[in-house]
Amino acid sequence: MTRSQAVNPNVCGVTAAIAVIDGKWKTSLLWLLEAGPQRPAEIRRRLPGLSEKVLTQALREMESDGLVHREVHDVLPLKTVYSLTDFGRRLSDALGPVSDLGHERLDRMVAEQAEQAGLAEPAWRAGQARQVEPSVS
Repeated sequence: MTRSQAVNPNVCGVTAAIAVIDGKWKTSLLWLLEAGPQRPAEIRRRLPGLSEKVLTQALREMESDGLVHREVHDVLPLKTVYSLTDFGRRLSDALGPVSDLGHERLDRMVAEQAEQAGLAEPAWRAGQARQVEPSVS
């Protein structure tokens, strides 16, 4: 999928929506920004392996697509803060059910692997809360 598909009026809406979050880091960035405004250094600390160059590129693309707002405070040193726009929040909300389906799939895979190995089901499946972290793979 290419970024040009995000602006092509002749593609389906799902393709246009997916094009703006395509890439290794954008869904993780959406997830982090859901919690509130973040400075770039905070984002990099929470997403090990994300280089400054790739972070800047992804945030600029997301800003140009209307998903994030970039605010620069006029202090020395300059302070930049990123937050979700209303459109970005709507997209993040729309991805919630997709995330639920992904977790269902992962749960099934874990259960099948455990069954094949003759292991008991994972503790969190037996009623314990599950911690959900952004995917960085």
